[in-house]
Amino acid sequence: MSRILISGASGLIGLELVSALKASGNEVVRLVRRPAKARNERQWDPMREVPPDIVSGVDAVIHLSGENVAGLWTREKKRRIRESRVVSTGNLSCALTKAPSPPHTFICASAIGYYGDRGDETLTEESTSGTGFLPEVCREWEAATVLAAKAGIRVINLRLGIVLSAAGGALQQMLWPFRLGLGGKIGSGRQWWSWIQIDDVIGAVEFMLRENSNVGQRASSPVRNFSGPVNLVSPNPVTNAEFTRALATMLRRPAVLTAPRFALKLVLRKFADEGVLASARVMPKKLIESGFEFRYPEITGALRDVL
Repeated sequence: MSRILISGASGLIGLELVSALKASGNEVVRLVRRPAKARNERQWDPMREVPPDIVSGVDAVIHLSGENVAGLWTREKKRRIRESRVVSTGNLSCALTKAPSPPHTFICASAIGYYGDRGDETLTEESTSGTGFLPEVCREWEAATVLAAKAGIRVINLRLGIVLSAAGGALQQMLWPFRLGLGGKIGSGRQWWSWIQIDDVIGAVEFMLRENSNVGQRASSPVRNFSGPVNLVSPNPVTNAEFTRALATMLRRPAVLTAPRFALKLVLRKFADEGVLASARVMPKKLIESGFEFRYPEITGALRDVL
């Protein structure tokens, strides 16, 4: 059995990951902001220096917490987006370097927002970062883990795409207009959406945890060289038009309406440009080369399972 410390354990990915890790026989310890109420909880303040003993004595630390990027990007919203990621990650990294018994692995969430709006360009972990607020935040977010890496801890930056889950996230927000027959493509619909089904997110994280340690058990599993950025997306990205057609088909509803680009920019401003209208054709090169098997490599199967 391994001990794994997780922040953001109550979030969309965190809830599923905690359940899966515990089912595999691991002990999961949660980082919580309120006073700890159980043996498997440790209190922390993401915006303040983290005591080293909080991250000591575990095999891996997984950092998933962060402000939701969706919505109107006011100055205050952008501050929360940046600080909830960059400051909290920096504080964790610093604590890891001082821990009496540091973990073998530090897995930190990131996002394919790192690449920015890139049209039809095929992007891998080796591609350069883009321009804009989200790429800037992602660069700083990943840079905040460097301190831990220099201390000899294996660091993995999960560049997450659109996570498909029935429990929440982008898909949940899209469901009600589609179920009412009011769904359709966003803007031109030609922008690439790189997505991943929630079960494949969990499977990939467990797969990466098994390298160079006994985390996640299964000693017979293949050992892979995972470190640095890893694109957590399906090997088959789709355009927004393809995504909306597949969703409408699953729901047996029409998808003839279009959310005009000008209207989205009027309401959402910069988030429209860097969020729903941005195009990122991202490939999971490291996962493919590792031999990881996606349970849901195609959008139709992924939506069918979720819905």
